[in-house]
Amino acid sequence: MAGLSEAKRIVIKVGTSTLTHKTGLLNIRRIERLVKVISDIKNSGKEIILVSSGAVGVGVGELGLKQKPSDVPSKQACAAVGQCELMYIYDKNFLQYNHRIAQILLTRDIIEDDKRKQNVRNAFDKLLEYGVIPIVNENDTVSTEELELEFGDNDTLSAIVASLVGADMLVILSDIDGLYDKDPKKHPDAKLISRVSEIDDNIKRLAGGEGSAFSTGGMKTKLNAAEIAFKNGFPMILLNGFDTKKLYDLYDGKIVGTLFKADNK
Repeated sequence: MAGLSEAKRIVIKVGTSTLTHKTGLLNIRRIERLVKVISDIKNSGKEIILVSSGAVGVGVGELGLKQKPSDVPSKQACAAVGQCELMYIYDKNFLQYNHRIAQILLTRDIIEDDKRKQNVRNAFDKLLEYGVIPIVNENDTVSTEELELEFGDNDTLSAIVASLVGADMLVILSDIDGLYDKDPKKHPDAKLISRVSEIDDNIKRLAGGEGSAFSTGGMKTKLNAAEIAFKNGFPMILLNGFDTKKLYDLYDGKIVGTLFKADNK
């Protein structure tokens, strides 16, 4: 699976279920491993953009709530608290490997306005030129599209960011090894699909339900991201984020996860 070793500009998306325990509190060990691997890959000369979910989920844990709230104002409050903690942890861990980070919070109106979109693209380019790792999330505190499930979730956002910055590859880290021919949680004999060359009705039927109690995603949103990747001509990889060393396997050209890439690309 050639690609990551050849790619220069890479967008990596990590989901809430990868970053947190079932309580909603941060999974410190997993974040430390993720940061270490990303730092090592960046040291090889790659430009890395990290799209990170988790603000609402972390906020739920920080506020001591038993479950993710259903009303939008409470979700906004959780996002405001959780985003601070999330960035603090990222900053602390990346600095151990001498890497600086920057926070970029996006909203739908920025993406849809040509002038603002160019401003964001310029900011990404300059940050990458400076060797900084931009960490992206939707600004859930002031924008409620994602909280109301209109924008999608950060799977879709990561694909939009990848197209915006002209990325060579999008890697989505999730709580599953990739796309299966049937639900592996219900069918032990489910087989991993190593490559998808187009998103047709058969592939769409394989998408299951929603994500974890603290996330907004699921396989459907990952297929939405894959469709954006196909449209914009860059490959997308779906990997299990619980084992961050799979990023090394991908870098070494090994077959891991599910590759979404057109046959002629």
